Amino acid sequence: MNKTAPKGKTLGMVLKGYPRISETFISNEIKLLEEMGFTIHIYSMRAPRESFSHDSIKDIKAKVTYLPSSMILGLPALLWHNIRLFLRMPKRYLKCLELMKTRFKLAPKKHTWIKHMLQGGYIMQKSVIDDGVDIGHLHGHFAHTPTTVTMYAAELADVPFSFTAHAKDIYTQDPRRFQDKIDRAEFVVTCTKYNERYLSKVSPNGKPIHCVYHGINLDLFSPNGRSTEAKPPYNILTVARFVEKKGLDTVLYALAKLRDEGIPFTYTLVGEGKAKFNRKIEQLIKELHLEDVVTMPGTITHDEVIRLLGEADCFTLGCREAEDGDRDGIPNVVAEAMATGVPVVATDVSGVPELVEHGETGLLCPSNDAGALADRLKRMLTHQDLRAKIIPAARAKVHEVFDNKKLIHELGEIYISHGVPCGK
Repeated sequence: MNKTAPKGKTLGMVLKGYPRISETFISNEIKLLEEMGFTIHIYSMRAPRESFSHDSIKDIKAKVTYLPSSMILGLPALLWHNIRLFLRMPKRYLKCLELMKTRFKLAPKKHTWIKHMLQGGYIMQKSVIDDGVDIGHLHGHFAHTPTTVTMYAAELADVPFSFTAHAKDIYTQDPRRFQDKIDRAEFVVTCTKYNERYLSKVSPNGKPIHCVYHGINLDLFSPNGRSTEAKPPYNILTVARFVEKKGLDTVLYALAKLRDEGIPFTYTLVGEGKAKFNRKIEQLIKELHLEDVVTMPGTITHDEVIRLLGEADCFTLGCREAEDGDRDGIPNVVAEAMATGVPVVATDVSGVPELVEHGETGLLCPSNDAGALADRLKRMLTHQDLRAKIIPAARAKVHEVFDNKKLIHELGEIYISHGVPCGK
């Protein structure tokens, strides 16, 4: 494959969906990379599912190609463009089929892997050949299906590729399913040192694996002169998708313990999940008799999250390793809380301790331990000297290591060092 790409070519970015309300970090990354001079074309594996998006989406110039996402409704378009591509370059297409064949025995759902190959062919024929998008490099966000499509499209386009590995995409699949992706990629990016260590062990062949935190836009978050002191009734906040790895049940059990100890508080739980999990959370709130103190506004805009952070006395998450191996990296909202002057109480899972240092920039406890979480919450809410120490230290930590402008510049320099095309 061509290892370098001249200026003026396009960086193709393959995403699971675009835009997605839960992936502000990706839209921010694209926006800032464009400001650095990269020309980006987005390939989205499915249409947006939310009825609204973050304001940062409006500033992105990249055009979007939505790939056929269904093997039923999308099959005619996928077959048409792949047949044309095969007739145009049969040797290269057969080589890509051989690549798919080597991976096929690891596929839990055979038809989806065929679809990913066809989507890669769609990118090459429909976008690169028909529409004339001059791709010089392809990058997939998430190590599972987007990177599979990226790898096939790169093989067909004869360009280098890379990918960013996050959390669920790493830990919920057989490592053999992304070992060859690491080996074939030009480089890999991941968002925590915890992930970097794991990926290096999975594929110890010396492939460059770069740790770059997602970062947040620090211009949006400020304590605005608010005091570090908290007064009852305390306002506790969680923003999270309703999934097992967030440990929301642990948080609710901890809150019940706080109530039983006579600590007055209100709790806002922002987010939602699949209907079954939503019902489980609602049922647990009733079983613990927390209905009078819990507010659940559902999925809200980022501006509304910022407003709620401005009113909170403490932010908490009960992150854990889920049964299927899924776990968080560093949830961006943790950094957002710290930057706003809201102290964080969380669990010591995955990359969280890289930002929330126990006793210094927040308080941590083991996962699945509601008693320990309740103890940490009580300390953070009622010990004013502790708050006065942790809040400014947490804000300084975020400014030191989680400024997305600095981090995206670092990421851009990594891209450039590996030959990814940039107009500047």
